[in-house]
Amino acid sequence: VSAGNGCGHTLLTPHSGTLSSKNYPGTYPNHTMCCWKLQASPGTSLLLAFGDVDLEPSEHCAHSSLLLTDPQTGTAYGPYCRNSVPSAPLLVTNSSTVTVLFNSTSHRSGRGLLLSYATSQHPGIGGASPGMQRHPWDVRDPPPAMCFSVYCPAGCKDIHGDIWGNPSQGYRDTSMLCKAAVHAGVIADELGGQVTLSREKGITLYESAFANGLRSKRGSLSEKRLVFHKVCCLLSPACDDVLEVVAFNASSWWHEVDVLGQDRAWVAERAALSTTGHSWAAKPGAEAVWLELDLGTRRNVTGIITKGSSEQYNYYVTSYHISSSRDGKNWRPYRGSSGQEDKVFEGNADSQGEVSNAFIPPIIARYIR
Repeated sequence: VSAGNGCGHTLLTPHSGTLSSKNYPGTYPNHTMCCWKLQASPGTSLLLAFGDVDLEPSEHCAHSSLLLTDPQTGTAYGPYCRNSVPSAPLLVTNSSTVTVLFNSTSHRSGRGLLLSYATSQHPGIGGASPGMQRHPWDVRDPPPAMCFSVYCPAGCKDIHGDIWGNPSQGYRDTSMLCKAAVHAGVIADELGGQVTLSREKGITLYESAFANGLRSKRGSLSEKRLVFHKVCCLLSPACDDVLEVVAFNASSWWHEVDVLGQDRAWVAERAALSTTGHSWAAKPGAEAVWLELDLGTRRNVTGIITKGSSEQYNYYVTSYHISSSRDGKNWRPYRGSSGQEDKVFEGNADSQGEVSNAFIPPIIARYIR
């Protein structure tokens, strides 16, 4: 729970979360406050990682301050500001409830604050092991081991910072680690989770890609790159290619007659990603349109890639829902990891680029709409 006019990006869950002051990493406003109440599951304790605390200095941090309190034990941590910083980047509490209070008066400088947290069930937050203290947004000083694991808190997607690369290439080792994990589809931003990576030799060029609501940047070579490992790669149980679609079906299709009187059929079969020329399109003016993929048998589907028609035909889908069925008759809408509302997937912004979206959790079905 958060309240006040000084709250920035905030995503709080019982397992982990992220919070920041308003305008972060720009200068925080004058005369604002925000109070966040962090509540973990009973029987667990909270671990807080200080990503950044840059509040203008003042005596006893009177002008701008960050104060953490444990209402269960009456323990207070802080107040913190630029001349009174936390003694360690990771604060281990003995409580499942912590209140975080930020306030400011008149000031001229300061980025504000960025904090993340997890519970004692996930002690590896921001580090390769429970004994390491390293914040998850920063991988400029990665562990010396070739393979390591980090717990990424919920809310990484909207943290300020860049990523270079994509799931197939890996990510330049100066990328924001947990943000890259969301882009790669190994965790859901609304849940966070444990990620396992290896450090491998870098490549000459990282191509940009749009995936899971994030666009990576095109970037030059790095000495090392980060590669995420998961049980099943995006779109394929075998982790080496896309699933085969046995048949396509659609609610309708466009029978176009061009200016020369030539027919062009935008039928469902043309929806395959590798199709050249025009794609599938619904009948103009049709409502509640859908495209259906028959995978032939029940498969474990971990994601989807969409693309517009082509440069010649500048059509593309900007957003969509997903439904699945095991028998082709009874359909279940995809609600993602939150399970509360039907998930809206962000589609394409042009007709040339590919956009990837991961299914977390995966879908087990024969039919996908």
